[in-house]
Amino acid sequence: IVPSIVVGDAVMLETGAGRKFLGLLTPAAKPRAALILVHSAGVHPDFALIGELRAGLADRGYTTLSIQMPVLAADADAAGYPALFPEAGQRIAAAIEYLRGKGATKVAIVSHSMGARMVNDFIVHRPDVPLVAWVPVAISSGGFESLAGVRFPVFDIYAEKDFDVVLKGVPARAKLLRGLKGSRQAMVYGADHYFARKSREVAALIDQSLKPLAK
Repeated sequence: IVPSIVVGDAVMLETGAGRKFLGLLTPAAKPRAALILVHSAGVHPDFALIGELRAGLADRGYTTLSIQMPVLAADADAAGYPALFPEAGQRIAAAIEYLRGKGATKVAIVSHSMGARMVNDFIVHRPDVPLVAWVPVAISSGGFESLAGVRFPVFDIYAEKDFDVVLKGVPARAKLLRGLKGSRQAMVYGADHYFARKSREVAALIDQSLKPLAK
């Protein structure tokens, strides 16, 4: 995908285990915060919603780093993805370290679908990670794993016409978020799980949630 990149720059990151992977860095002119973007299953860091958010959020004043996550084949069953979560966590950790090395003092994560599950697993193992917020968008399992020990708000976004599993999990996710200070939940009207033609609405919700934390 690198030759087709129009917005931002391709950068190579490296995990603590020495594995190199692609990131797409889009600096904001006067960044309020830096956002790591984590895509869904079987795709890449410039795909669909995440590809649109990495540019749209940069326009709103956030430096974005969209990272390539480990993937299975495009038609692979979601049940195979948990085996990739440890590698995903290493990449997320490397992205945080990269942004901090660039001078970012406020870092948040925005993740979509299976990417949200990957970030959730990372947080389960590192609840003390120094983030200002996590924004899971249409988490594909429909529910959160443990958020015990988390010290930052979680902003749960889902679509009006989302997958059934995501919609059925709304009450349970809301209940869990009530115990986490500053967290909230929001629905994007008229959107499906992929938020086609709704990325601006998603970007606006993310900006609305993060702006008070990025002062």
